[in-house]
Amino acid sequence: MANVLDLRRRIRSVKNTMQITKAMKMVSAAKLRRAQERALAARPYAKMIASVLTSLAGRVDLYDEQSGNLRHALFLTRPEKRVLLLIISGDKGFAGGFNANILKTAFQFIGGNGDKQIDVESIGRKARDMMRRRYPVAAYTEQTDEQGVARQTRQHKASVEVVGDHTGMLLHLEADSVHELAQSIVDRYVREEIDAVYIVYNEFKSVIQQRLVVEKLLPLIDFTNQQIAGAVEPSSQERERAAEAALSAGIEIEAADTAEIEEEAKKFGTSSVDYIYEQPAEELFSGLLPQFVFSVLYHAMTESIAAEHAARMTAMDASTNNASEMIDSLTLHMNRVRQAAITTEITEIVSGAAAL
Repeated sequence: MANVLDLRRRIRSVKNTMQITKAMKMVSAAKLRRAQERALAARPYAKMIASVLTSLAGRVDLYDEQSGNLRHALFLTRPEKRVLLLIISGDKGFAGGFNANILKTAFQFIGGNGDKQIDVESIGRKARDMMRRRYPVAAYTEQTDEQGVARQTRQHKASVEVVGDHTGMLLHLEADSVHELAQSIVDRYVREEIDAVYIVYNEFKSVIQQRLVVEKLLPLIDFTNQQIAGAVEPSSQERERAAEAALSAGIEIEAADTAEIEEEAKKFGTSSVDYIYEQPAEELFSGLLPQFVFSVLYHAMTESIAAEHAARMTAMDASTNNASEMIDSLTLHMNRVRQAAITTEITEIVSGAAAL
């Protein structure tokens, strides 16, 4: 049985831990506010470029009249034999089940497409570590063609392989790095190295309105609506915990009202007038479609960052509450032990006095 001194040490240790979790909660709340602002600021651009492409696709025939080919390779739909799966996770822990749920959804997608060649590309350290432990890394060999140009040839050894990772990208999200990733994905699709692209990420609307989604990015079919291949909604208990944590940190639990801004963005470039395009349709699509892919990726990353901070804030709030309850329980136990010790000493003194 622990004595009073041991219980005091344990209470002091739990108090120190509670101070850390409380500080982490407030830091996550501050970062969440900035992440929400960034996510909201990125939405009008995504809506506008989607509206422009929708308008352009409605005014220009997607097939060339002379050759009969599509204006751009990103419109081409092929049988999904080779799939690229982008997994957007966090780089840090202490976020409850945030990373575990993302990885679970990714494994379910991979398990449901076992007859396909799946290339996994992770964004975030947690996804990279787990995927490299479970699946082999893609191997390449360098060969020289007839013109003397060195080219890398892929050696497929498994149905699921890790082809790349981007750790630290979400810690300091920059548009240039996301644009490079988007261009790399577009080039691989155009070269027919992959037949489809899916993204697994946490979609964030507000602290209590989040969901895990598997979104189909390529081929491009509909610019205005998401191509959701799967979604996991949070439970009512998870929403209640998130709401309690947000209210205690002074965070609004309702989503910001951006309906008016998004409605204006949807109207951008969609007026019922006859636009005159100086460039050929192929050139317009070649410039706009990679930008659309970039906007979808950037939007997914900003939403995932906000969702991660919300999950960490909720987890640290729960840890702080648990620490407070543990301190109360240990304090009560310590008082009982101390009272028992005092009672024992008094009994011994009285018994000794009576014996004399």
